[in-house]
Amino acid sequence: MPSWLAALWKRSITLFPLKLVGNTIATLGFFPLYFWIMKNAGQAWVLPLTPIDGLIAFWPWLLPVYLSLWGYIALPVLLARDMRELQGFSLGCAAMTLLALLVFWFMPTAIPNFVVETTPGTSLQFLKMVDSAGNAFPSLHVSFSVFTCVALARQLRAVGAPAWLRVANVAWAAGIVYSTMAVRQHVLIDVLGGFALGVAFGLATRERAAAAAPA
Repeated sequence: MPSWLAALWKRSITLFPLKLVGNTIATLGFFPLYFWIMKNAGQAWVLPLTPIDGLIAFWPWLLPVYLSLWGYIALPVLLARDMRELQGFSLGCAAMTLLALLVFWFMPTAIPNFVVETTPGTSLQFLKMVDSAGNAFPSLHVSFSVFTCVALARQLRAVGAPAWLRVANVAWAAGIVYSTMAVRQHVLIDVLGGFALGVAFGLATRERAAAAAPA
């Protein structure tokens, strides 16, 4: 077994019960609060479209990529080498979520009412019914993807993972970001807001991790 694969396995089994329970509680606890704010926030401001939005074709086949965020975001949790790294990523996600939820509450936004064809009974129709056009800016889907990409890149680099795996990490994050527009859940403005939020928190936690690393 390659040394990097052995290192990833060792990271995966470290604190595994805590990682499993903590990630499950955090994920399930997020949605009630998210949807409550969507339902109870004030009148939403409809975000304007940009020329870039006109270039993004509606591509419902990217829905699995869009939904894959919830598996992707679990990877830095699974691969945390110790409690310090686990807490760093978890607190970063929590702080980023809190900031975005405050924006959703005090400055509610929505995307335009896109007319898209959905087949009755499909996952895309269910998504459009449950997660409508609200809580648009900043896109937490994008924020989580970017933040996860930065954290996972750091972990893969630490174990000496091959280049193809590190490229796959970036490609996965990029695919999720693109899918948010391709399935008509976000427009460019809230994607850029989410990207900025994810980069900011990714850099902040990266600096703390570097400061905590042994000389």
